[in-house]
Amino acid sequence: MKKFKITGVTAREILDCRWNPTVQVDVWVNNEIIGRADVPSGRSTGANEAKELRDGEERYDGMGVRRAVRNVNEILGPEVIGMDVTDQRKIDEKLRALDGSTDKSNLGANALAGVSVAVARAASHAVQLPLYRYINCNAHVLPVPLLNLLNGGKLTSNDLDFQEFCIFPIGAETFTEAMTIGNAVNNKLREIVIKNYGKIAANVGDEGGFATPIKKVREAMDCLVLAVERSGHADKIVYGFDCAATHFYNEETKKYTLEGVELTTGELLDYYKDLIKSYPIMTIEDPFAEDDIEGFVRATKELGIQIIGDDFFCTNPDRIRQRAPMGGSNALLWKFNQIGTLSEALDAAELSYRQGFGIMVSERSGETEDPIISDFVVGINAGQIKTGAGVRGERTAKYNRLFQIEEELGSQARYAGRDFRCAF
Repeated sequence: MKKFKITGVTAREILDCRWNPTVQVDVWVNNEIIGRADVPSGRSTGANEAKELRDGEERYDGMGVRRAVRNVNEILGPEVIGMDVTDQRKIDEKLRALDGSTDKSNLGANALAGVSVAVARAASHAVQLPLYRYINCNAHVLPVPLLNLLNGGKLTSNDLDFQEFCIFPIGAETFTEAMTIGNAVNNKLREIVIKNYGKIAANVGDEGGFATPIKKVREAMDCLVLAVERSGHADKIVYGFDCAATHFYNEETKKYTLEGVELTTGELLDYYKDLIKSYPIMTIEDPFAEDDIEGFVRATKELGIQIIGDDFFCTNPDRIRQRAPMGGSNALLWKFNQIGTLSEALDAAELSYRQGFGIMVSERSGETEDPIISDFVVGINAGQIKTGAGVRGERTAKYNRLFQIEEELGSQARYAGRDFRCAF
């Protein structure tokens, strides 16, 4: 008889932070222990991500997930009942076999991810360990938060081409101090935004950053730098972007349109070099289109900073095996729902570490109140997390869980700080 037998799996449709449906899954063990997980959803998605299943009906403008929920309740759930909840890889292998596709499109990555992650949480409850400790007995690193304070791109309705303008408080001594610094900068930035652009400019985008009428990258950076200076923490902060460059790339012309100007890969690289000369930028995510391998390789070699592959890798072990040896990127953006099962996502992290990469665990723009990525980022000792600005509940839920973990770890906790790319 299995000690921790799965005795029930139930899914339902809930809402994410954009008022769109998503999947929530409950897993029961021995008829009493429950693990619950919500599945986030991205708006800025890579072409090679595992595929969500949406209903395509009139309700919710086609975004309903009743089919994915039904697939959990009628196909995936019944097949894992009776399995040992601690056998994560075996369970995930069964989920993938039931789907039968390479991109989880048959049953839906949102269905598979919900079951996979709920299983992990149920297992941690069954063995009476925090999830981060269940994943890794050596978990102890608290991440540097990449705080997204100005939004553009597909996260807003403004005309700012880059998707995220972020501060990175690497000079803090603890995670708690890092969040205090972030609050101070955000408060100063709000004052600057309202003074320069009016009260309406203090509205926020999908991830909680200000969605201002700013159109120019340097104008946005100057506002952010001024806020940092006024906060009194300039010596503890560096900057980062998520360019999400696929969204301003023209596949036909093979050029990027940035601020109304067409640029080749080389010209865009020169643009980044000029920005780095002007501002202490230490990390850039997706500086080129997801299949512009030349751009990623050159950026990694020539910019001398952290180059994060998001759409470039899609948390996919096969893409990491293929592209990492080419020298494209030196860090992975880790999103468990990009690949669809937790064991595959953990494989992606392991492969990245073996390449000497940094790892940044990331939320999605369509988040829920589930703080599970906080346990994941500590569980894999990633040293970096991106989960939006702390002005919305689905974002602060992640930060609040990290406060709890920091307290639980006590003297064992180590804030990654300036060692964010190699946090051990």
